[in-house]
Amino acid sequence: MRASLIQIAVEEGESVENRRVRVGALVREQAGADLVVLPELWTTGAFAYELFGTEAEPLEGPTYEAMAKAASDAGVWLHAGSIPERDPEGPLYNTSLVFSPSGELAAAYRKIHRFGFDKGEAVLMGAGSELVTVRLPETVIGLATCYDLRFPELFRGLVDAGAETLVLPAGWPERRRSHWTLLAQARAVENQSFVLACGTAGTHAGVPQAGHSIVVDPWGEVLAEAGAGEEILTVEFDPARVAVTRDQFPALKDRVLGLERPRRAG
Repeated sequence: MRASLIQIAVEEGESVENRRVRVGALVREQAGADLVVLPELWTTGAFAYELFGTEAEPLEGPTYEAMAKAASDAGVWLHAGSIPERDPEGPLYNTSLVFSPSGELAAAYRKIHRFGFDKGEAVLMGAGSELVTVRLPETVIGLATCYDLRFPELFRGLVDAGAETLVLPAGWPERRRSHWTLLAQARAVENQSFVLACGTAGTHAGVPQAGHSIVVDPWGEVLAEAGAGEEILTVEFDPARVAVTRDQFPALKDRVLGLERPRRAG
């Protein structure tokens, strides 16, 4: 299976519409890939909080239309990263879109864990509540976004739902890049899954981005890693290795579920 992670540079001075056109062209250039992945909130920048409201769009808005056409033109499965989605009956959401090679929407995932604690995304956007997987011809992908990477229980849920390849778009800051690499490898090892994590380059509202998109195999080995700038990271991998790894080292069978909370002494 061939995957291309497009590590987009999001910089001030480029309009959202121009970036949509540019990214659509980059997706079309990946014809021949099985899966193309874009980063989180690449239309606005993950830390450009003031743009969330002004650039929010309905699910089937201009980014949806542009990426559906790009996926169809290239004939690829496209994880189109995420957009600030405006729900007409609710709050904003950080929503990922996955398109089939015919340009049909295969899935949408609203980010469950919002970053910012008491500011930014955490207060400007609503939280999703559903785990989402998508069956591709070669593998089942499980969807997560950026800050989700810090919460292993989400990925366990995706594995229980059949996920074999974990796909994660992000706008991860450079100052925590060591966590990005460490956690991507940890999620791969503990779930015996491939991890495809696609970040952004550039600077979002003064926050330098980590870049370093990464592909990790079920043993935690890094198959490919990008640099800091805009880059297309392409890698060939064999999804069948997930089943082989889980069979050779069946650690997932030893999970102990439903443990009681510890009682307080005294």
